[in-house]
Amino acid sequence: MRRTLLPASIGSLVLVLLLSGCAPADSSAQRGTQEGEPGDLPVVLASFSVLEDMASAVGGDRVDTRSITPPGAEVHEYSPTPGDLRDTAEADLILFNGLGLEAWYEQFLTHTSAEVLMVSEGVQTLPVTRLPSTSEPTDDEAAQAEQEDLPVNPHAWMSPAQAMIYVDNIEAALSELSPADADTFAKNAEDYRGEIRRIWQEAAAQLDPLQAAGPVHLVSCEGAFSYLAQDLGLSEHYLWPLNAEDQGSPQQVEAQIRYVTENQVPAVFCESTVNDAAQQQVAESTDAELSEPLHVDSITEADGPAPSYLELLQHDLDLIIEGAQL
Repeated sequence: MRRTLLPASIGSLVLVLLLSGCAPADSSAQRGTQEGEPGDLPVVLASFSVLEDMASAVGGDRVDTRSITPPGAEVHEYSPTPGDLRDTAEADLILFNGLGLEAWYEQFLTHTSAEVLMVSEGVQTLPVTRLPSTSEPTDDEAAQAEQEDLPVNPHAWMSPAQAMIYVDNIEAALSELSPADADTFAKNAEDYRGEIRRIWQEAAAQLDPLQAAGPVHLVSCEGAFSYLAQDLGLSEHYLWPLNAEDQGSPQQVEAQIRYVTENQVPAVFCESTVNDAAQQQVAESTDAELSEPLHVDSITEADGPAPSYLELLQHDLDLIIEGAQL
């Protein structure tokens, strides 16, 4: 496993801990002393709840998995707390998505002696390929140059195909962390990949007759579904490409309304962690229905509709397929 440490000053982190009356925890002191206690387990700390759930599925009861961001939180612009830093000091392995998702996360990678894994390593990334604009189309050469300047879409876990690479990476990292449990991790990972594959195949089978009659459109607030759209052959459109200051601008709303109208899209969507006001304008200006929220950056609490990654994927696909049938 590649250890990833980024050079940066940790003075501000130390100051935060001192001001909060906290010092970095001694992991051996925090983990209990009797064999078999939860504190004896290797601590695997993930940047957000989706990765924590994946690690929990692969690690089972052989690891102590935790998430920096809680269920329901927005991961892009999360503000870490002193408690998060204490968890970082206790961690044996830290998992983060990378690809520009966690702009706040570099500080954690300078405040730990744990192994660090970018779980998206090896995925086939996609650029953010559509920025709503009122300008005239450019020629092919200029359009290609513009695309090369666009950021990578970080939401690769929303692709069943790429999510299985995440699982491969997590399995390898856990096996290196606890070699004695490698067989257990391998079995759990294989079962987990099988569940991801089943959800993917069932969704494809449901979409097949719909797509035989014409394109199925996935119209969302943030462009978080490019990987899922690629896996299932969906036509994607969105208000804004990534979390940014100009979310829901008049130009973005105008472009979305035009797309929905021209393609007679029956349902539009927004993500659970963003404001859906702009998408409500799109729905009100067209004949489209604003569906229930899709979940991307976070699983939900246990009583919510997406309390695990598998349930998140199933929930979103169910809504997308239902929307296409309106």
